[in-house]
Amino acid sequence: MNGLKAWHSDLVQWFRVIDGRIMKRSPVFLAPVALAITSLMAVSAAAQSRSDQGEARKEMKAGNVLSLREIERRVLPRMKGSQYLGPAYDSTARAYRLKFIRDGRVTFVDVDAATGRIINRSR
Repeated sequence: MNGLKAWHSDLVQWFRVIDGRIMKRSPVFLAPVALAITSLMAVSAAAQSRSDQGEARKEMKAGNVLSLREIERRVLPRMKGSQYLGPAYDSTARAYRLKFIRDGRVTFVDVDAATGRIINRSR
């Protein structure tokens, strides 16, 4: 994240150099900048996801959390009639978020990775 902040700071300084007007904030001028910032944010989110997956693997090997297969084995039977869309792992909370859909409505099931206990369901 520090790299993004440094890049943002450099960008702000560069704008100040441009005669203080930022070319009247023309949408044509600002569009490429907005696209670049959005791309950097997406890359950062993807890197965080890979980091969380690696952390889940490390914690599982250390015996601190259950495997994703074990979590799914416990939760999927409780979600009869729903289609399972996939998991995400939050290394900070040490929890899996399983995503389901039924009748066009998405449901998230948060599961404690250490115990396999359902923490929360949100629709």
